[in-house]
Amino acid sequence: MLFNSYGFIFAFLPLALAAFFLLGRYSQSAAALWLVGVSLYFYGHWNPIYVPLLAGSIAFNYLFGYGIAKADTKGSDRLKFFLTAFSICANLALLGYFKYANFFIDSIDWAAGTSFSMGKIVLPLGISFFTFTQIAFLVDTARGLVKEYDFIHYALFVTYFPHLIAGPVLHHKEMMPQFAKKETYEFNHGNMAVGLAIFSIGLFKKTVLADGIAYYVGPAFYAASHGGNPGMGEAWIGALCYAFQIYFDFSGYSDMAIGLSRMFGITLPLNFNSPYKSVNIIEFWRRWHMTLSRFLRDYLYIPLGGNRKGKGRRYFNLLATMLLGGLWHGAGWTYIIWGGLHGLYLVINHGWHALRREFGQDPTVPLSGAMRILSVFSTFLAVTVAWVFFRSDNVGGALVMLKAMFGMAGLHAGGISRGAVNWIWILLLVSWLAPNTQQIMRSFSPALDYREEGDSSLAWQPDRRWLAAHVALAVFGVISISKVSEFIYFQF
Repeated sequence: MLFNSYGFIFAFLPLALAAFFLLGRYSQSAAALWLVGVSLYFYGHWNPIYVPLLAGSIAFNYLFGYGIAKADTKGSDRLKFFLTAFSICANLALLGYFKYANFFIDSIDWAAGTSFSMGKIVLPLGISFFTFTQIAFLVDTARGLVKEYDFIHYALFVTYFPHLIAGPVLHHKEMMPQFAKKETYEFNHGNMAVGLAIFSIGLFKKTVLADGIAYYVGPAFYAASHGGNPGMGEAWIGALCYAFQIYFDFSGYSDMAIGLSRMFGITLPLNFNSPYKSVNIIEFWRRWHMTLSRFLRDYLYIPLGGNRKGKGRRYFNLLATMLLGGLWHGAGWTYIIWGGLHGLYLVINHGWHALRREFGQDPTVPLSGAMRILSVFSTFLAVTVAWVFFRSDNVGGALVMLKAMFGMAGLHAGGISRGAVNWIWILLLVSWLAPNTQQIMRSFSPALDYREEGDSSLAWQPDRRWLAAHVALAVFGVISISKVSEFIYFQF
């Protein structure tokens, strides 16, 4: 089931909300259990066969988490270490089988000329998200940071449908206290208004902006991966259109998830904050998929040593983290190269900052107007180049695209659509100049730990002017649902 579908908007969501708040009048546990049930239904609507897998994963990790906590209270460090290591390895083995088994077998076959086969393994939706969420829970339990072990709340923490399929990657300390609050289960007009407003913005971004430009993405990438020779202009059009498709697709999903959750009285962490406004790659990863960046930092980069063991080790840790981050996004060499490129970008960015400090400059000082424009533009181009690998069907197709983009396959323009050019200019201006959803909604705490920023003249208020604007966005968003259009991050 998709957020951008008639069944979800006009049937599933109203029923889920009505029953949740009705049950909440009498029993918080019953309301929470209802939300677990509808979340499992939401997940199973895609493929019911994987609901037992999700349920089994929840039961397994809860029991091991509880066992780790008990071992910790008894001072049994060896047992705690064994339970933690075994449970994490079990989670990684499950993820590895479903997500990476075919990739590794295919890579071995390609390198060794063999013909091993495991058959086609269908990837369960959201397995990366609910696996990483639970690994964080296990690690923090071993660290003594988990304070609550209510099974219903834990099951809701993992299955909660606004985040289950494509994030954000949740942290138990952010969510469990909200599930325990009495106010969460009481209908609140303010939460409903804010949630609907944010959801309508996200729906418009997905169905009108992202899906609108998606039409122009395929031709160049398809030609490059299937023996064609896209021209320089055609290749740049394809790459730029994809850069904006994935931007507004993920931005739209993130808004819709936050808005849906707010309707239930629960505030999610911010996961997307105008990353194309970044002046460098370091800032980009503080704005793009923010909760994944946080997870990789806290549970991979820092345990590897972070920046505590010298520059060389720091740069190695950055590269390793981003390579694994690329592999997390998909089982393919294109994703690994994409992650490696961003790792290289980060190494260069941190190295440049270190060099500036040696010459007495402070990299944290805000840039002048012209330098800021140049920095944002160059960062955007670097990100767009990396997106070519992310989108391409294979490495060969990505290289064909890049050769065309940089004139190495001739300077012919190829087929350029005026419609695509118009879309690019519109979305470029929107992504660079327009306030984002959080800035518009900043007076109403749209996300956890969000710091107010932006021009107050566009601050949202529950008045007729804003009501008319959101009704228009919702109408355009709904009538643009012409077919099933999955979110790009659903495949991860």
